[in-house]
Amino acid sequence: MQFRSTNSSELLVSFKDAVLNCLPADGGLYVPDKAMDIRQFFLYMNEETSFPDLVAAIAPSLLEGDLNPISASRIAESAFNFEPELIRLDDDYSLLNLYNGPTGFFKDFGIAFFAAVMEELQKSGQSLVLAATHGDTGVSMTHAFRGRKGISAVLVYPSGSIRGLDPATFVPNGGNIIPIQVQGTFDDCQRLIQGAINDRAFSARYNITCANSINPARLLSQTFYYLYAFIKIKKQLSGALAFSVPCGNFGNLIAGLYAWKFGMPVNGFIAAMNANNALGDFIRGKEFAPRPLVNTHSPSLDVAVPSNLSRLTSFYQEAPAVMRNMVYPASIDDELTLRTIEQVWKKYHQHIDSHTAVAFAAAEQTAAKENWKGYFHTVILATGHYAREQAIPEKFEFLKKKTDPIAVIPPNLDAFEGIIAHCF
Repeated sequence: MQFRSTNSSELLVSFKDAVLNCLPADGGLYVPDKAMDIRQFFLYMNEETSFPDLVAAIAPSLLEGDLNPISASRIAESAFNFEPELIRLDDDYSLLNLYNGPTGFFKDFGIAFFAAVMEELQKSGQSLVLAATHGDTGVSMTHAFRGRKGISAVLVYPSGSIRGLDPATFVPNGGNIIPIQVQGTFDDCQRLIQGAINDRAFSARYNITCANSINPARLLSQTFYYLYAFIKIKKQLSGALAFSVPCGNFGNLIAGLYAWKFGMPVNGFIAAMNANNALGDFIRGKEFAPRPLVNTHSPSLDVAVPSNLSRLTSFYQEAPAVMRNMVYPASIDDELTLRTIEQVWKKYHQHIDSHTAVAFAAAEQTAAKENWKGYFHTVILATGHYAREQAIPEKFEFLKKKTDPIAVIPPNLDAFEGIIAHCF
């Protein structure tokens, strides 16, 4: 599979080049140039297939020329000592639990795969991976990258504390993690990373790439758990299949659409948004217009300008009929979110977090609106462990420990690059 920029179809690059040089020079984002039909691989898998086995079997076919079966097996074994869990609730709904990783967050899957891929592709020399983080992503990054040969990871986060990191993994202490606090917003952190990558001389000096979802390795790996859900449930399906996806930056939705392009039989995706409703009008075919940001009880979905907007736009241009007839936007307010958490417990005896509740409420709302009952079975993506919003169990106690950065800087590119240079 080759990749192209969302701004141009002329320049094609390999998966390796897209991963190691994650931003095209024209300012776009990398997307697959053509859809790969991999049905002959996953259609014959069954409920006994493990997640690492699925990844090891499918990745060489998607990434022919960059990964062979042996390297793909090494990556799968290195990345995943955990896997998703599909729980069938009734004839209408299932939960796909994606919080079984080390930090209880769905991003563990994409970040773990990306870290293992980086180590496999970077056989010699050194690479520097930059990531704009909140607390969740920062912990996932540290777990995935610590001890990886030839790779150091820079975690850039906005004013405020970050928790759950182990100082023993920091570069000054002999590790490979560099946490930097920026006196600004998350958007400032993203701008610093893009600035460092687009400073081509600086980027080349340190072999810089990015670990956020703008990197195609992060996005591509999220298609695997859609395929995993399908092989687990396909024998039980008597009608159509849909997925309800909590949407903030829309990487999860794009990954689902790619899984469909790769051959997964699915009939609909519900773009479940909170009160921010960032792309509801856009999905319905209107021009994108940013809205003022609203703080909600589902903070990971509090996004005004999704970072994957250009990828979604590119998908619209390629398949407008699919977007009109297959993607169903839904906006859920805080009151319904909290009520859904209570209702799911009472009806199914399942605890869910607020982000999953947005997707569950959106699934029920869409089913009623589209008259799906008895015809569609909807898999709801559970993206975060419910305990993160309640009493923290022993497994996640480390997430509460505040971590000091190695530097606090203004949102200035010179200051950012200066800290990186000082560390090396």
